[in-house]
Amino acid sequence: MYVFISILILIAAILLILIVLIQNSKGGGLASGFSSSNQIMGVRKTTDFLEKATWSLAGAVIVLSIVITAFIPRSEQSTQSEIRQQVNEAISIDPSTIAPDFGTAQQPAVPAEETPATAPAEENNK
Repeated sequence: MYVFISILILIAAILLILIVLIQNSKGGGLASGFSSSNQIMGVRKTTDFLEKATWSLAGAVIVLSIVITAFIPRSEQSTQSEIRQQVNEAISIDPSTIAPDFGTAQQPAVPAEETPATAPAEENNK
């Protein structure tokens, strides 16, 4: 269905381009070629037809573009975005293997000196 609607959008866009190129902003274009009096459609009717066709095709392209979003193929296996998967993989990897240590890593904590069992105030009282 996605491919079918894509083809319809492409055809409508090409027809829209052709109709816009046929028109002339000064009122000429395709309508100026029909200046004889014994024609089926008059000049005014030709410009009305081109204007209606332009608006209709533009509307069709817009509507089809909105409808096609419902038919965008989605992969069922990936529930997360690829960026989130990469972040999760980076977190699960050992940090020492990601980047070399340039001496900026924290040094292991030095054990604190043992404090005497008696407080200094008690020593002065002895």
